[in-house]
Amino acid sequence: MDRQKQLAADNRRLGSILPWILSVSISPLLATILLCSVWNLAGRAQSGERAGLIHASTARQGMNSLADSESRLKPTQMPTHSPLQRTSAMRQGIHSLSDYRFLTQSIPPVARIRQGRQVSLNGRILPLAWTQQPTNNTSTNLRTWIADVGLMQSAGVDLLNTADSTKQPVQWFSVSLTNAQSLTARSTGAYRYLDITDFAKLAGWQISIDNNLLKITSQPANVTGIRQAARETGDRIVLDLDRAAPWQVNIVDTPSPPPTDDPTKPAIPLQASPPAPNLETPDDPTKPALSQPLAPDRAIASQEWSIAIDAKVDRTLGERIFATSQQLRSLKIEPAGNQTKVKVQIPLGWRPQVFSLGNPNRLVIDIRPDSLVEKDIAWAAGVRWRQQYQNLGTARFPVYSLEVNPRQSGVKIRPLLSNPPTEKGSAALLQTAEVSGTGAAINAGFFNRINRLALGAIRRDTKWLSGPILNRGAIAWNDRGEFAIARLTLQETLITPGNQRLSVSQLNSAYVTSGIGRYNLDWGATYTPFSDDEIVVTVAGDRVIGQSPGGAAGKTNFPIPGNGYILALRSDLSPASQLAAGDLLRLETNTIPADFNRFPYILGGGPVLVQNSRVAVDAKAEGFSDAYVRQTAIRSAIGRTAAGNLLIVAVHNRAGGAGPNFAELAQILQQMGAVEALNLDGGSSTSLYLGGSLLDRPPSTAARVHNAIGIFIQP
Repeated sequence: MDRQKQLAADNRRLGSILPWILSVSISPLLATILLCSVWNLAGRAQSGERAGLIHASTARQGMNSLADSESRLKPTQMPTHSPLQRTSAMRQGIHSLSDYRFLTQSIPPVARIRQGRQVSLNGRILPLAWTQQPTNNTSTNLRTWIADVGLMQSAGVDLLNTADSTKQPVQWFSVSLTNAQSLTARSTGAYRYLDITDFAKLAGWQISIDNNLLKITSQPANVTGIRQAARETGDRIVLDLDRAAPWQVNIVDTPSPPPTDDPTKPAIPLQASPPAPNLETPDDPTKPALSQPLAPDRAIASQEWSIAIDAKVDRTLGERIFATSQQLRSLKIEPAGNQTKVKVQIPLGWRPQVFSLGNPNRLVIDIRPDSLVEKDIAWAAGVRWRQQYQNLGTARFPVYSLEVNPRQSGVKIRPLLSNPPTEKGSAALLQTAEVSGTGAAINAGFFNRINRLALGAIRRDTKWLSGPILNRGAIAWNDRGEFAIARLTLQETLITPGNQRLSVSQLNSAYVTSGIGRYNLDWGATYTPFSDDEIVVTVAGDRVIGQSPGGAAGKTNFPIPGNGYILALRSDLSPASQLAAGDLLRLETNTIPADFNRFPYILGGGPVLVQNSRVAVDAKAEGFSDAYVRQTAIRSAIGRTAAGNLLIVAVHNRAGGAGPNFAELAQILQQMGAVEALNLDGGSSTSLYLGGSLLDRPPSTAARVHNAIGIFIQP
């Protein structure tokens, strides 16, 4: 009773003091002190309320910050998701913030955590996650944190190798923070943030906040000289600066290649002959539609890249005539207000390698075929980010990879759809990953680019969203860290009252062949015929309800019963006579290998690359044509090491040449320690995402994809 009286008295005092504070003009410092006292008083009054922790992987669209694991917020002050964000999160199996209870707030209002998803860097608006928060619950000393990969790509701050995911050494012109001075890093699920507070002071950056926009302004800089030099590996351009300045690399124009080609790959012209007959399935996007020569028969085209640096340049420097070479087709220096843009025309397959040096400040641009900067970074507990070259004979392949320990507490691996919960859709991997809240992701299985439906296995929570096709390779896993990679077939058989056995060709599949297709609610609410003159059979409660003519393809929607399924009879319509209304059907379902049926998550690709530590490519066994097998392209792959870790890999064009074929890709995965490995959709689809950014390519060059594999990281 005494406790209740005390709480009532505290509340009365709070009610009497607060209006006075708000109505009286007082100094900011005094207001802060008074508000702190009032806030702590209110906190005592609520000391018996519910408490809980924020689930890091639920926070999306700028909501996931270091606050997720460290701050204490009142429910009424927690930022809320929009309905779309909540729906997207729940579709991916993520709880919304409202599913959790929060600890009471002890931080004064003036020191509340602020966060956002945009940064203004010298006026350039960048999609970059940030958060600002006090050092602790009682401090007014604010610290500013920015997503690490985005900071590197947007400002040129080089992330150096580290074996400690909580410490990130960096180098930026003469600012070199290594060992004990390394930036503090914290993973929050979708991002790994770096505390740039002290770095910004050394770099001369001014930081402010305008609503949800973090503003960074660097000190005005000037380009004082431009030098060129020929090197054995290519050409070098050096910009002399009077002080350090942020810089960024962009691709200027992008060719429009076929889906399996890399826009930065040396162009191979198509022959002028008429289209060759397809050797694969009509809906398989991996086939070459036209025959291709194995080597180019014309000069390799070039591509323009732009290196923008936040420094002014004297117009006379920009008017200079610069030397060119076989690799450096042109060099232009363009003043752009407070920026200088260095534009280079270089061969497809080459990229500018850009880095900064200090004392004196210089920006170095090397034009070379092997532009990859090698890295080995412990990104989060159980996640290692590597960039390295893998050598096959004289060929050097740049490889971007993540090694994930699936047994690490908090690490979950899930299939992602671009437009959940529907099966139909496509989007850039960057967008799919951001909406889902995953920390890392790679594009996954094949799909039809016209109707935007999957062409291969997708199983989530034991439900077949799309069935396997053509005995193609697939990867299966569970939350215990167990994986399997093999060629996969789903066998379904309908048994009629007359004991006739009818084979089902596909389950929930956009791959259309003669036979019987089966569609249940995991496909969607309705089925629309893929081909003309199908017979649509409705089954509910294992009993045939009736048959209907499908009519013209794509015209009529047939409801899928909640306790049954639709059978689509195509081309061969003879089974219709054995599926009369009222017939009771039995359904047998098996996977080959049988072991795959115990895994709740499956994603298809193909071909299988490695089994039992040996190269095991048999593309014909998976329905791929010889022409496709010989084709070179940048590629995505996934594998398992002997230690049980997952390898997520993007392999780009070899130095000075084209990407790998399947045999080369298998050898690369084998070298990296894979005992099992699977090829995924490749070419322009290949995209490797980490912490808000693509690691392996400019976003403008990445094609839209249907599905992906996401790595969710919960601290």
